[in-house]
Amino acid sequence: MPVSSIPSLKLPGGEVVPRLGQGTWRMGESARRRDDEVAALKLGLDLGMTLIDTAEMYGDGQAERIVAEAIAGCRDEMFIVSKVLPQNSSRAGTIAACGEASSASASSA
Repeated sequence: MPVSSIPSLKLPGGEVVPRLGQGTWRMGESARRRDDEVAALKLGLDLGMTLIDTAEMYGDGQAERIVAEAIAGCRDEMFIVSKVLPQNSSRAGTIAACGEASSASASSA
């Protein structure tokens, strides 16, 4: 599917977000596959897929580190969708979890 034909959604703030993205379920579970997983995400980025779905529970947080490595240098062009663990589902917990994910991103850049 050409990037131009990926359906999108306009958010209330005016941002246009693609409805189709890359998922990271099962990424980060094997150090042996890390390079291939980063390469797969980068290929999607090269093809114009600007949305990545991840979660702090995927690979015990390693999936977010893989995402951080894959998007290094182009974070501002990306939409990252993430989920937090149930114990982090309060307002403060969500903000803290996002801060940890951002730290992973910054340390990979």
